[in-house]
Amino acid sequence: MNCPVSRRTREELPVLAICYDFDKTLSPDNMQAQGYIQDVGCDVQRFWEESDALAHENGMDSNLAYMFKMVEEAEGNLVLTRSALESYGAKVALYPGVEEWFERIRDFGKQHSVKVEHYILSSGLKEMIEGTSIAKAGAFEAIFASSFYFNHRGTAKWPAQAINYTNKTQFLFRIEKGVLDVNDHGVNEYFTKDKIRVPFRNMVYLGDSDTDIPCMKLVNTYGGHSIGVYDPASGRDKVLRLLRENRVRYIAPADYREGEQLDSLLKAIILKTSANEVLERRHEQDLAEAFAEITPDA
Repeated sequence: MNCPVSRRTREELPVLAICYDFDKTLSPDNMQAQGYIQDVGCDVQRFWEESDALAHENGMDSNLAYMFKMVEEAEGNLVLTRSALESYGAKVALYPGVEEWFERIRDFGKQHSVKVEHYILSSGLKEMIEGTSIAKAGAFEAIFASSFYFNHRGTAKWPAQAINYTNKTQFLFRIEKGVLDVNDHGVNEYFTKDKIRVPFRNMVYLGDSDTDIPCMKLVNTYGGHSIGVYDPASGRDKVLRLLRENRVRYIAPADYREGEQLDSLLKAIILKTSANEVLERRHEQDLAEAFAEITPDA
């Protein structure tokens, strides 16, 4: 039985969708390594090495491997429930300025007739992201991330979603068309230009590494803006390579405070979006009028 789903339609104001990876983009480390791995009695490096080995030895998706490893290591140490994962998410550290960033950028957009929306596209765990202070404050329109299926006792039993670096791209198309429900196959339907809610030119993707390349490249190809962020303590070698390879258009330190490079860059993109959308909508109007005047030959 198909359940009805709600879809978002084109807005009166242009929408700018800012899409973020999470680990090492908004947070300086992998979310699982900020309490969970230590509490199940594992060394962080060993956990990831064993997870990678599990994936390689079994032809297994690396995200499914780390999720299996989390369930396995929880046995005898803790009950892996949604609330437990959310509580670990609440402990996740964030880069400077992240707490205030989302509302400030939305407000700047509003001042310039642009509706700014924030989205998460992450291989990390949705339940942990939902436990963060920023998610609880309503920062995100949607969180697309790996997640567990929980049984009637609330215990994690099976992956519900496993989002890796390539299937992340489907969510950009969902945002483009306003089809945000992961079970809505309408994302594959044809949408005319005037029905597209967020054209790719109005998308920004922020990421930090090779796992973000497919999303970055897709956004770049269709006229959007991709940004490689880096932790100043770790250096910017990775994002410089992404810039040289034309995977990202811009790079900036992962500092989200007002007046810093990332803040100035996003505000410039908002201003460009505001001006460009006036021209794009005028073009659409002129084109519609031109076609409306075409009459069949007598």
